[in-house]
Amino acid sequence: MEKYIITLDEGTTSARTLITNKKGQIVAVDQTEFTQYFPKDGWVEHNATEIWNTQRSTLVQVLNKSGISGEQIAAIGITNQRETVVIWNKETGLPIYNAIVWQDQRTAKYCESMNQQQVDMVRKKTGLIINPYFSGTKIKWILDNVEGARQLAKEDKLMFGTINTWLIYRLTGGEVFLTDHTNASRTLLYNINTNNWDDELLELFDIPKNILPEIKDCNAHFGNTFPGLISKTDKTQIPIYSSIGDQQSALFGQLCINKGESKVTYGTGCFILMNTEEERIFSNHGLLTTVANSINGKITYALEGSVMVAGAAVQWLRDNLRIIYNAIETEWYAGQTKDDRRVYVVPSFTGLGSPYWDSYSRGAIFGLDRGTKREHIVRATLEAIAYQAYDVVSAMSKDVKAKINSIKVDGGASQNKFMMQFQSDITQCKIVKPLNIETTAMGAAYLAGLKSGYWKDIDEIRKNIEFDFEMNPLIEQKQADHLIKGWRQAVQRTFSWLTDIE
Repeated sequence: MEKYIITLDEGTTSARTLITNKKGQIVAVDQTEFTQYFPKDGWVEHNATEIWNTQRSTLVQVLNKSGISGEQIAAIGITNQRETVVIWNKETGLPIYNAIVWQDQRTAKYCESMNQQQVDMVRKKTGLIINPYFSGTKIKWILDNVEGARQLAKEDKLMFGTINTWLIYRLTGGEVFLTDHTNASRTLLYNINTNNWDDELLELFDIPKNILPEIKDCNAHFGNTFPGLISKTDKTQIPIYSSIGDQQSALFGQLCINKGESKVTYGTGCFILMNTEEERIFSNHGLLTTVANSINGKITYALEGSVMVAGAAVQWLRDNLRIIYNAIETEWYAGQTKDDRRVYVVPSFTGLGSPYWDSYSRGAIFGLDRGTKREHIVRATLEAIAYQAYDVVSAMSKDVKAKINSIKVDGGASQNKFMMQFQSDITQCKIVKPLNIETTAMGAAYLAGLKSGYWKDIDEIRKNIEFDFEMNPLIEQKQADHLIKGWRQAVQRTFSWLTDIE
């Protein structure tokens, strides 16, 4: 009987389930979008129960579509949108509030209220900065603003989890309450020096320790699925053998397992990670120090840059401006602009992430004249995604004091050859794209497969990887510098927009 690995890939806008075979090929996938809620300016929420139901339905559907039974699944791996917060009642198993999403900015003013001593302490312990992006301030907001939440916490009736913990809890029928080091390291409550929850950080954010899950390796055993998860007749209990945050999963999926290897993932946001192995490099240029993975008790680290809006900017063109009907069209439209107009889109719809960290920046378009067409705006939007990735790569290069010559890319937008060539041009380095761009899902699959013995070792996995294309710069450094100068001017003019107009 042929065996397979299942990955549950829970993203910001959709839940997916993928089935992978021994050759590292994806044999079946099912994906369903779920609802995005924007109750107020800068607020972003999800319904955690809808996420669970959507994720479960994709799991059932992909097995039905492929004709694969539960007993053919060797293991499940989980990868997830990070930082998003769910708090649920231990007795009912139901969330006490909507999930607050990583993009949410509601705690910006609270973050600003921190004094320098607190900021420095958080940075030293977590490798992160105090920003609404991370989980800690979101947890505090729910505890402070949902009626009865603090009392329930006192009575030991609440559980907190990032989405991986929530899914593990539901998949195991409420039996298992665990997280992994990569997700824990994004909460502002995890000390990257001790690799555990930190009492001083918990006290700072006024968060009780009893609501937190236990932290395990990314390739730990996170319990077995409950009987009847798949169907009333299929009672198979499948072991969950990996849990890893989506960006760290993509780093592992690209097999960036050696020091200095880096990848860019173009998803809803854009995330650039560089493996620094066991060295914790604290950035002087607006980047984050985070856990890359934790395997068999060994923890490795990464430098990370987080761009809040990447693919979401293309969705904005499609759904809000309605100047395209499909993301695929953007490559064609961008290729139609043959003039020298320099239009810049700054897609800071939810503030700016690395390396700027400005929660009050908002989106803008610069350089419009009477000859500007939709093609220019489409091109400028694609270029903006590449410029933002460049900002992070440039900062990374300064932190490690070395030029980055090659970057592995993945995610939906990596298929856009116009954008990938532009990325190569402005970063002045080689862009390498694998044939299988589902590297986020593959990272979790590889971890689960290695844990279960499905794959013997990394070398067996490496033999399966094929590459789609490489791209090298077609312009000189001087021309790239000229383009970047315009981008930096545009970005700077969006700084503090909300505070400046109040």
